[in-house]
Amino acid sequence: MIIKANIRDQFQETELHVCKDRMDDEVRRIVDELHGMFDPTINGMDEVGNRCVIRPAEIVSFYAEKQKVIALGVEKKYTVQKTLQELETEFESCGFVRISRSELVNLHRIKSLDMSLTGTIRVIMQNGYETYTSRRNVTHLKERMLAARKEKRTEGSV
Repeated sequence: MIIKANIRDQFQETELHVCKDRMDDEVRRIVDELHGMFDPTINGMDEVGNRCVIRPAEIVSFYAEKQKVIALGVEKKYTVQKTLQELETEFESCGFVRISRSELVNLHRIKSLDMSLTGTIRVIMQNGYETYTSRRNVTHLKERMLAARKEKRTEGSV
């Protein structure tokens, strides 16, 4: 492995590049480690009362329930001490999008959209969780999904 630092006035932000002739386990591990180091996290409390640090990639949805904000993880639920508005602002860059007044979903965890229902669209997540959005939110949701898909393709080629 070769590690280089390239310090020049032309760079305004820190850039990290992982270069190799193909995508393999080593590249995936390095990229995952970098994400773990630099991605934002959120503090939460699991159902038993243990305090946890949660990565956005582990979250399927944030939703309001009984005056609390719940972070639905792949396997667990967590209570978080932030409002949906704060979470939307903080995690928009991580792929979260608002689908209703009371819910944000992780675009990277959407399995499919079912538009067979009249007036509402069922959003089916990879872990089997199902939620709903109205037709007025679909345009923004689709735009964000297409943008995320293009971004993912670009990352895969790096």
